[in-house]
Amino acid sequence: MRFVLLIAALFLAAPAAAQSVQQTKGDYQDKFRQLDEVLPDPNTYRNASGAPGHEYWQQKVDYKITATLDEPKRRLTAKGTVRYTNNSPDALPWLWMQLDQNIFKRDSMAELTDVFGGAGRRGPKVTLGSGNEPTKLSFDELRRQQAMADNRYGYDITSVTLNGVALPHTIVGTLMRVDLPAPLAPGETVEFAMEWAFNIVEEDAVVARSGYEHFPDDPRKGGNDIFLLAQWFPRMVAYSDYEGWHNKEFLGRGEFTLEFGDYAVEMTVPNDHIVASTGVLQNPDAVLTAAQRQRLETAKDASAPVFIVTPQEAAAAEAKGPTGTKTWAFTATNVRDFAWASSRKFMWDAQGHKQPGAEHETVMAMSFWPKEGGELWRKYSTAAVVHTMKVYSRFSFDYPYPTAQSVNGPVGGMEYPMITFNGPRTILNKDGTRTYSLATKVGLVGVVIHEIGHIYFPMTVNSDERQWTWMDEGINSFLDSVAGYEWDPDMPWTRSLPRDMIPYMVSSSQQPIMTHSDSVTDLGANAYGKPSAAFHLLRDTIIGRERFDFALKEYARRWKFKRPTPADFFRTMEEASGTDLDWFWRGWFYTTDHVDISLDSIYRLKVDTKDPDIDLGRRRAEREDEPEAVGIGLNEQQRLPIWVLENPGVTDFYDQNDEFTVTPKDRKSYTEFLDSLAPWERTAFDRAVKEDANYYVLNLTNKGGLVMPVILGLTFKDGSTEKLSIPAEIWRRNAREVAKLLVYPKGKELVQVVVDPDWETGDADIENNHYPRRIIPSRIETFKDEAPKSRTGRDLMGESANAVPDGKKK
Repeated sequence: MRFVLLIAALFLAAPAAAQSVQQTKGDYQDKFRQLDEVLPDPNTYRNASGAPGHEYWQQKVDYKITATLDEPKRRLTAKGTVRYTNNSPDALPWLWMQLDQNIFKRDSMAELTDVFGGAGRRGPKVTLGSGNEPTKLSFDELRRQQAMADNRYGYDITSVTLNGVALPHTIVGTLMRVDLPAPLAPGETVEFAMEWAFNIVEEDAVVARSGYEHFPDDPRKGGNDIFLLAQWFPRMVAYSDYEGWHNKEFLGRGEFTLEFGDYAVEMTVPNDHIVASTGVLQNPDAVLTAAQRQRLETAKDASAPVFIVTPQEAAAAEAKGPTGTKTWAFTATNVRDFAWASSRKFMWDAQGHKQPGAEHETVMAMSFWPKEGGELWRKYSTAAVVHTMKVYSRFSFDYPYPTAQSVNGPVGGMEYPMITFNGPRTILNKDGTRTYSLATKVGLVGVVIHEIGHIYFPMTVNSDERQWTWMDEGINSFLDSVAGYEWDPDMPWTRSLPRDMIPYMVSSSQQPIMTHSDSVTDLGANAYGKPSAAFHLLRDTIIGRERFDFALKEYARRWKFKRPTPADFFRTMEEASGTDLDWFWRGWFYTTDHVDISLDSIYRLKVDTKDPDIDLGRRRAEREDEPEAVGIGLNEQQRLPIWVLENPGVTDFYDQNDEFTVTPKDRKSYTEFLDSLAPWERTAFDRAVKEDANYYVLNLTNKGGLVMPVILGLTFKDGSTEKLSIPAEIWRRNAREVAKLLVYPKGKELVQVVVDPDWETGDADIENNHYPRRIIPSRIETFKDEAPKSRTGRDLMGESANAVPDGKKK
């Protein structure tokens, strides 16, 4: 998905109920109430354990397509057949298809509802004055409006037929209903034909998920292009047991929910183009040289990437231009989508990744990039593809397809079965060298991990991205952060841990994770970062790594090549980990509470022996340890006379005894107390007196509203330390404040307690975590007004040169 350092429709009739808590006459809140009234009821399709039910079903759709790319006109024409198998128990009188290219029509719902002055696809489109009047319009928005005015975008559907007879069809925005001659009965299959065409958008102008990028300064007259083709054919809308037809309008953000099927695709392109595609190349003899075919064979067992198309071959093609066309043929089995890329600029390297015992024992990890990708892509792209498969397979299943590809182009980051589009590239300096910043290196490795990771989630574990963005972006962001830290823990990865999400968690603009993706104002924080933080918290703090990893792997195994919902995920994680997590899902996914647990006070208690000869003497000593009254001390310093010392005749009993003097009445009361105890009470009391333990009462308040485990870092007078984790259920009777008793043996005295000492829960205010309170560390610096500089964004490799992004229009 579009990789930004970045949910989902609430799937029940009454959304407010999901976020509410049980109301009482007082202020009690039951944050541990079960989610039974929120989650859909289990049934024969999805059972209560979170697994597919014994009658689970899903549709199957197979495509055969031939397409022609007209590079000068930047237009695609295609025709094909769609074979739809109805595995549902329902008769279907019509079929719905997605026409995603129609989002670029001037009258599309996406265009008509795009708010002026709001955050556009690249950030603010206008600057507003004090009176809310527009004062500035971005050049990006000007360019986009001009591109939309100069071109007629969207699908031209020229034919929809069944056995040569036209099928009635109705276009509704980005959807099309195809009416069948008779309802398609359960178990039946229908195969119909289509012809279509569309003008390919310039991705850098309109900001899309696919399109072309033009390189006007290439040596070839007229320049060159990179084409990334996705959402390029009418695709079947999903039909499921929990929603029926998923016919939601495509507005640009909420991505796609699709059906699995088999593909046979032929693309006719200029004969100097290299094509990367979903699937396996079926005619290498027709499109590759003998040397390239041999290199591809060598790469299968290589220990490092091998060039299939060398830099020299790519440079030669880039300078000359085509002399005709070639047709590339690919097939793909059991995939939910199909995408491809085409350009004469592509270098291509590959390396086999071994998965012993897997269905695809050798997966070909491959990268395609132009010269603008430079050494950055040669060093890191394919290596990151291999690394991703190694890490993700531990958490899910062996990589399920024969190829895994990373392609450089205008799209910042998008994923499809077996192929991903990734944007970072080098900077061209005036001296002709190409360099990159640390931020660009982190960006490339991160986006490749993230997008290849999406081939697991949701390309294989087929969640509904249009409704529940977090089910793929959140899970994938969690796993890509795990893979990132395993790649190099010292690289500045961001937005993955609970502490990274504190600014969003405490903000008034935060929304519940279970908000529909097209309604979320901060998609990166809401659908990527906050769910990732939640899963890190579950793994490292609440469940533990062994049980969390087992549960996540079970979820992936259960729903591989199937369509899970949030309820299936929640229930599987609970069942497989053996942990009731309803409180966690409710707090993190359905509310905007945050973590802020305050340690307000600590009381140290000692057991009274009741023996007046002991207790009264201890109390006298405690009184003597109190600071002397200031005035009395000053009197002594001035050596003022004391009356009773100078006049001894006025002294009496009280001058020799005080309130702590032991009397016979005190001793009698002590004896009567001991006699009143039952035998078991006397035994317990005698032991407590003998042990003389330290009893500490910690008073905690939940200021953020999100119930969490209470993690205590304890420091003792003897220098020893201890970490104690108290489960979140401590808040079950009172979600606002609790008191916790800790007992330690005589001589084990607490001197400091810190809540969440390793900052693993993302506690928003760590200053109220310390007891005693600490002096807050900070600093003051002199400064002058200037633009802030990025910590990682400087291009240290090429800083001495005036650099511009290579391959972009100057």
